[in-house]
Formats: sequence, structure tokens, C-alpha cells
Amino acid sequence: MKNEPSGRPGPRRPAFFSPAAMESQGGMVPDPAEVTEIAHETAAVLVGTGRAADDPALTSRLVALVDELGLSTLAELWADRPARSLPGALWRLYALREWVQRSPEEASADYAAGMRFTDVNHAVAGVAEPPGPDEVRHLTDAVLRGVFEGDLAVALQRAAAFCRVVAAGRAERAHTLDVQDRDAAGAQTRRAASMLGTSEDLEACARLWLAGDLI
Repeated sequence: MKNEPSGRPGPRRPAFFSPAAMESQGGMVPDPAEVTEIAHETAAVLVGTGRAADDPALTSRLVALVDELGLSTLAELWADRPARSLPGALWRLYALREWVQRSPEEASADYAAGMRFTDVNHAVAGVAEPPGPDEVRHLTDAVLRGVFEGDLAVALQRAAAFCRVVAAGRAERAHTLDVQDRDAAGAQTRRAASMLGTSEDLEACARLWLAGDLI
């Protein structure tokens, strides 16, 4: 059974507000409370619409939302919301997919380097072996499909596990780089820490969703 928050109106078509659209309203600076409300409402409507529709074509369109709207539009909506919130989780999932779409070779190299250190997380993530560019792209698409047509908590847990494997791979690659280029190794270590933090936030969001508290 899909875990749906109770007491909310039925899903409707989500509306997105680009900078150009805001300028068309007179160039007024939006009220911060209104921006927060829009962020949470659009996230809830997007998830609710996708989960209620039982429409594979709509799910495919939602998975590829960045291709239609651009990552910057989603950033305007969701990037500033708390990491452990529904808009914060969606932002991280879409940003993760976009990174893998744009840099599949780097993503698969990071993942492959981390697999042997994180067997359990590799199993949870469910990336096919060997984990090449196509396999990691498939995983991030599958995670977003799970948001709209499967168990959302499981989708978040799979994304968190994927991030943990990538973080381990980045740390391992940083160790290899350290001998040759300390600056590059330091940058890679920071990227590993950032990905680990994303993993922890996504895991927390999965727990919040199961408790009915992810808003």
C-alpha cells in the first residue's frame, strides 16, 4: 500500500514557477513564507499526482522532469529547503540523476571503486554488474520511478545506498590520488564527504516517510 499523507486534497497538475514567470508578475520579490509554501506544495502535488495516476507514460515524464524543465528550475523550487523534507529529498534525487546522466563514466567509476567496501549497500542499491555507465543510469531512473509507482521509502533507501557506495569509491580514489596530487585528493575527499551526507539525509527521509512525517 502506498504511504499517502491523509487529509490532503486530491492531486492536481503541478505548476512550476521559473524566474521569468515570477518577473511576469511584476518583478516583485516573493515572500519567503510563500516560497516555502510553493516548494512544499509542488513537491507534494508532484508525488501525489504520480502515485495516484498509475500511468507509465506520466511516470516516465516525471522521471525525466529535469529534461523538460531544467535543473535550475527545480533548484529555484527545492534546493533551499531542508534536506530532510519532501522537497529536499526530491531535489537530491533529481540532482543525483542529472549528475549520472551528464557524467555516467565518472559515476560508474566512483561506484565500481566503492563496491568492495560496501557489499550491503551495493545489494540494497541494486545496480547491475558490472556497474558501467548504462547500469548506473538505469539505477537512478529506477529510483525515481519508485518514487511515483512503488514504495517511496525503498526508493529513498536505494538512493541512499547508491550514494554510500559512490562515497566509498571517491574516498578510495582520493587515497590513490594522494600520492600524486594532494590538492586533487583533498577535493575528492570533500566530494566523498558530501555524497555521504546526502546518503544520510536520504536515509532519514525514508524513515520520515514511513512515519508519515515527510512533508
